[in-house]
Amino acid sequence: MKIAVIGSGYVGLVTGTCLAETGNDVICVDVDKKKIEKMRKGIVPIYEPHLDVLFQRNIKQKRIQFTLDLEEGIKDAQIIFLALPTPPGEDGSADLSYVLGVANSLGKLIKDYKVIVDKSTVPVGTADKVTAAIAENATVEFDVVSNPEFLKEGFAVDDFMKPDRVVIGTCSNRARDLMEQLYKPFVRQGNPIIFMDEKSAELTKYAANAFLATKITFMNEVANYCELIGADIDMVRKGIGTDSRIGKRFLFPGIGFGGSCFPKDVLALSNSGKDAAYDFKIINSVLDVNHVQKLKLVEKVKNYFGEDLRGKKLAVWGLAFKPDTDDIREAPSLYMIDELTAAGAEIAAFDPEAMQNVKDLIGDKIKYSANQYDAIDGADALLIATEWAVFRNPSFDKIEKLLLDKVIFDGRNLYELDFMKQKGFHYESIGRKMITKA
Repeated sequence: MKIAVIGSGYVGLVTGTCLAETGNDVICVDVDKKKIEKMRKGIVPIYEPHLDVLFQRNIKQKRIQFTLDLEEGIKDAQIIFLALPTPPGEDGSADLSYVLGVANSLGKLIKDYKVIVDKSTVPVGTADKVTAAIAENATVEFDVVSNPEFLKEGFAVDDFMKPDRVVIGTCSNRARDLMEQLYKPFVRQGNPIIFMDEKSAELTKYAANAFLATKITFMNEVANYCELIGADIDMVRKGIGTDSRIGKRFLFPGIGFGGSCFPKDVLALSNSGKDAAYDFKIINSVLDVNHVQKLKLVEKVKNYFGEDLRGKKLAVWGLAFKPDTDDIREAPSLYMIDELTAAGAEIAAFDPEAMQNVKDLIGDKIKYSANQYDAIDGADALLIATEWAVFRNPSFDKIEKLLLDKVIFDGRNLYELDFMKQKGFHYESIGRKMITKA
């Protein structure tokens, strides 16, 4: 099939590459000239494990192309994916200006029947708005479909190639047949393609992310309570995670969720509720608790060193909101850095992938270290903000030698309490007992 993907960000690029991998002819459209030039040279503009291999293979086999010209991009396409930004506006609602702007242009350009697919995460009712925007100028038949993405950063290629389910919102049999044909190669193991109406599909994405964010936040609240009463959140997690009704995933406590999806989608769902005069009480509580949780390590640092951190050097391991990505959107590390530097601390940080993105955002507000051990050299304490695999089994002899004092604040519970006690560290984590130096 001939496919156009408008928008070559995280979702668009993964979508286009994976669709090309199953034999479709894909053309990606973007307004960013530098990005298009890079992609034409085989350079992946984002970090996502395994994407580069598929990307370069499909360029070599000429199944994926790139253009700045919208008309050229959609001319021969049977299906057009809209993978455009929907950033939160000032009130937290999703900004649909990019989506509706392109929809308006498509109405002027399409010359034969097309299926236009909302791949971006969009509020309920967006398919109707996109349909209306295209219809203002269209002289041919078309259908608008909602097909939300369920991609986890760091696992996006696997998630697309072997999805748990594919959700397609359409009331058109013609569009349904084309979408089913497109996605059949991805569900050969029997996972379902679930067809529903457009509004239900739109809400499915928001409901899924809001539920997962709620699950994380619930565990963080329980972890905070564990610290007060002397219980161990790891034991609680194992105790409830073996219940098949609850499951083992998304039960790990930490310093809050971040990234491009959960914060934005939970906030957008809350605002969509307001538009319908409905108060999402649980969702609003999730947002409040998560904001406080992002500063949990800052609270621990100040309890240890005092409110005034002038003269203190603190090392931060991890800047991305999660491992295996360079995404720093709503990353807890950024909130921590703001608070710690405001209190006078000097920050030296290391992240395997995200340092350039942080530097582009905040400049030289902190020191960017060549490796994890360079960051802790001469530091008063180590703070762990992202659970990269490289941080899980470090040389504690090096850590002890390089830190001025044996103090670690671990926002991701990477190390066993007995081990840290044996090593003689002051060690504070989330929802577990504090280990004090021998």
